[in-house]
Amino acid sequence: MNENLYSLFESRFPADRASPLLILDDGRELSYGEAERTCARFASFLAGLGLAPGDRVAVQVEKSPEALLLYLACLRAGLVYLPLNSAYQEGEVGYFLENAEPGAVVAQPKSLPWLVPLAARLGILHVFSLDEHGAGNLVEAARGAPEAFATVARRADDLAAILYTSGTTGRSKGAMITHRNLASNATVLHAFWGFRPGDVLVHMLPLFHVHGLFVACHCVLMNGSAMRFHAKFDARRALEDFGRSTVFMGVPTFYTRLLGEAGLDRESCGRMRLFISGSAPLLAETHEEFERRTGHRILERYGMTETGMLTSNPLAGERRAGTVGLPLPGTGVRVVDDEGSACPAGEIGHIQVTGDNVLPGYWRMPEKNKEEFTADGWFRTGDVGSFSPDGYLAIVGRSKDLIITGGYNVYPKEVELAIDELPAVAESAVVGVPHPDFGEAVIAVVVPRAGSAAPTEAEVVAWLRSRLANFKVPKRVHVVEELPRNTMGKVQKNVLRDRYATPGA
Repeated sequence: MNENLYSLFESRFPADRASPLLILDDGRELSYGEAERTCARFASFLAGLGLAPGDRVAVQVEKSPEALLLYLACLRAGLVYLPLNSAYQEGEVGYFLENAEPGAVVAQPKSLPWLVPLAARLGILHVFSLDEHGAGNLVEAARGAPEAFATVARRADDLAAILYTSGTTGRSKGAMITHRNLASNATVLHAFWGFRPGDVLVHMLPLFHVHGLFVACHCVLMNGSAMRFHAKFDARRALEDFGRSTVFMGVPTFYTRLLGEAGLDRESCGRMRLFISGSAPLLAETHEEFERRTGHRILERYGMTETGMLTSNPLAGERRAGTVGLPLPGTGVRVVDDEGSACPAGEIGHIQVTGDNVLPGYWRMPEKNKEEFTADGWFRTGDVGSFSPDGYLAIVGRSKDLIITGGYNVYPKEVELAIDELPAVAESAVVGVPHPDFGEAVIAVVVPRAGSAAPTEAEVVAWLRSRLANFKVPKRVHVVEELPRNTMGKVQKNVLRDRYATPGA
């Protein structure tokens, strides 16, 4: 049996290959048949270069149909796909290429002036271009390649992809993702979220990230159905799509921007059956306002680059704001204390996971692998949280974000939730910065609500003193127009720690 992930997808493709896979911005459709043929050409071309199963192909391009088909071609040819954020600069890309040693690189045309000499220095023989319109010398070179290609046999434990994690300290780690990891997660999500014939997904996420590439695309491919495929998020266009689609996946920022559209209401979302949010915490307020406006309760889930999706609020059942739901079928999730003992319900501890979806380790980092896995084989996520008595998981934050001030532990999320209850506050972020007496001091960064007067530092502190123990109350409160975020909408707390590390900053 061929355990290549592409074989699983192919077994789910519609019998009528003329059925659409992608519905594009301009209204054009790309059928499953066209996708198969283009994917075969790419696979034939890459194999013809002498690339062998297990060789890496690094890809740093903007979103396009061809970019998705290149990913499928790498799977089909048994190559290891290495997606890179299109915003990475030369120094960052240089590290990834040196570490992964790919056999080929596909990049944006504008990157070629620095990429070609970099690749030559690293001994990478093949460099190609692909732009956001699907043009470039990769497409030209593969144009005459055969449109039939026998999917290369792969074992479940063979690598399908390497994704570099965006660590805040030290060098990024290459998470090794196998065909089993991706196939197990795709199978579970397709069933758990109730995908059915005729579902149409609105796809506005980037393709270099787990959310857009693996979660969204894999659910569609497992379903043999279509997705409205957009280059980037556009709230107004999303609203138009909701009238002719059924599923939407987004990050919290997408939902807050949708709430800014006057046309978002029950009627505009009447055909939709499911809204899913992930990649960053969704404010309970956003959750509640979206339900009030549309009648839809957003389904929030939790996952990581290293593990795919781990938990999800249920399709049928309570979708509880402020939680990421229940462990997915086949996934083990536990919360333990510093000694590794299970925490009782309601007690905050370290989240550890196991399952077919969990990576085998990091690329060429045996020592890091020993650190990241427990003696009994569970992966340390680095997140801290707690279970409710009935099994819903709430994420408090990253263990590295834990603030230890005067010997007391402060979990930023607890303070943020209290600050966010202030009517004049839109959102907040809490970090720890060095302090000569306490070791670390609690610092809050606050974004005022539009149309409201910005709260003063004294007002925030007074509010918190009536709600939290004194050691949890921030020593300083900074008011800003917006919080720094990465491309997936996650607040960059490392940036805030650096910005406010100097007293009086």
